[in-house]
Amino acid sequence: MAKSRIDRISCIGKRGMATKTLMMNSTLSAVILIVSCLTAQPHPAETWTKQRAKTWFEGRKWLKGLTLQPHKSVNQVEFARQYHLHPAWWDSAFAFLRRRDLESLPNGKYPIDGGDVFASVTEDSTKNFRNTRWESHRKYADIQYVISGEERIGVCPVAKATVTQAYSQKQDVAHYAAKGKQYLARPGTFFIFLPTEAHRPNIAPGGNRVDKKIVIKVRVTGYERK
Repeated sequence: MAKSRIDRISCIGKRGMATKTLMMNSTLSAVILIVSCLTAQPHPAETWTKQRAKTWFEGRKWLKGLTLQPHKSVNQVEFARQYHLHPAWWDSAFAFLRRRDLESLPNGKYPIDGGDVFASVTEDSTKNFRNTRWESHRKYADIQYVISGEERIGVCPVAKATVTQAYSQKQDVAHYAAKGKQYLARPGTFFIFLPTEAHRPNIAPGGNRVDKKIVIKVRVTGYERK
C-alpha cells in the first residue's frame, strides 16, 4: 500500500511539472508573438517628422539609380510614409521610369505589379486652363512625368480645396475648386501626387502643343475613408 501511495504521489508530481512546463511554454510563445507583432508594424505617420522625411528624401537612395529628379512640390512626409509601407511597389514604379525606351513606347496601359502598380502613356495636346480640372485620388498615388514636350501642372493641398464633385470610388477621383501654384513640367523632372494633393495637369504652357506623358499609378493605403 505504501508503494502504491508513493507511485500516486510521483504521478501527481510529474503531471504538475508537465502542467507548469506547458504554462511556461505558452507564456513564452505569447511573449514572442506580441514582440513579433510590435516589431513588424510599419512606422506610424507621426514618426515621419518634416526633418526626418526631408533627410531621407534628399538622400535619394530610394531612386535606386534613377537620374530623373523629383519635383520640389512632392509632399515629403506623406511620400516617406507610403514608400516605407510598400517599398516594393514604389521601387517597381521607379524601375519602369528607368527604361531607356520611354520615348518610343506606344500609347496605352502597361502593367507593372498587377493591380498595385501600372502605367499609362499618352501623347495628346495640352489644354486651355478652363478645360482642365483639379482632381485627387484615394486608392492610388500618381507619378507624372512628361517624356517630351511640356505642360503646366497645378498643385494645391486638398485641405485648402473645395469639393465640386464628390469622390467616386469606382473612378477613384474627386474634383475641386482651388487656387494653387502652377509648375512647368518638362523632361528630366517627375511629380508625385499623393491623396493629400489636388493636382491640375495638362495645362497648355502657351499654345496647345502636344506632349508625351507617362502616369504611373501606385497603390496607397490609409486614405480610403478620408
